[in-house]
Amino acid sequence: MSIKITFSSMALLACLNLNAQTNPRYKVADTDSIIEVNTAYKPIHVMAPDLPKTYSLFGEKIPLEQWDVRERFDRELLVNTYMQGSTTYIIKLMSRWLPMIEERLAANNVPDDFKYLCIAESALQNQTSRAGAVGFWQFMSGTAPTFGLVIDNEVDERYNVEKSTDAACAYLKQAYAKFGSWTSAAASYNCGMGGMNSALVNQQQSSFYDVLLPEETMRYIFRIAALKFILNNPKKMGFDLGDEDVYHPLDLKKETINYGIGNLLSYAQSKGISYKTLKMLNPWLREKTLTNSKGRTYTILLPKN
Repeated sequence: MSIKITFSSMALLACLNLNAQTNPRYKVADTDSIIEVNTAYKPIHVMAPDLPKTYSLFGEKIPLEQWDVRERFDRELLVNTYMQGSTTYIIKLMSRWLPMIEERLAANNVPDDFKYLCIAESALQNQTSRAGAVGFWQFMSGTAPTFGLVIDNEVDERYNVEKSTDAACAYLKQAYAKFGSWTSAAASYNCGMGGMNSALVNQQQSSFYDVLLPEETMRYIFRIAALKFILNNPKKMGFDLGDEDVYHPLDLKKETINYGIGNLLSYAQSKGISYKTLKMLNPWLREKTLTNSKGRTYTILLPKN
């Protein structure tokens, strides 16, 4: 295959002439800056995923008969299907984290689909956003204590996946009580209860799907829906991972304390593990010590063996 490109810059032509001496894929046809590039380019076979005729999220119907709703869902399905590396890594992490997240959602009477909100927020990683939101559920420091998460100079429970899942459930149940819709509750997780309420009231609507919100929030719900669709149908969507490919839950035990344990290196050594292992299993321990001066109850994860 040949592509002809015209350049006005002789300097660029000189560079390409030099490259042609070492790379046979590039061939300069003449000195009038007409360059013939030989390439074995093969296009990637791209297909648009088939949209379902009907679909639900959080147990609530998505009105795919509305053209804008259908196209927004289609957009997020395309984007997330072809983010292959990111989506593959999510699938690997799901086997490790979703059993616990699903158990906590069920215990709090929150729809199971909210695990996909967690995935949309953080891709199942303890990330920190540019705005300062932290953890799997991306709590801000000002909001986290309202829902029971401790943040002090030694501890940040936004990094505790189990506790932050319970905190997210508390938020979502409060939002559901306010809006009467899990979809609106989920949207408020992105734009705030105040922002969601203002949109519904000012636009005289009762459904998320009938109001105009900031673009980020408009995409947010459909990204959650797209992730649910892809991750429930991985092989159909081109993600073919076997049991040997995914990350399974670690074999851990719990130690509950309500006292200070002092230097974390010394504590780790007393348990026969490295400081690195202690911190990786308990990322909510943010410093090198835990004095626990207020006598709070914490659960520390340790390897069983």
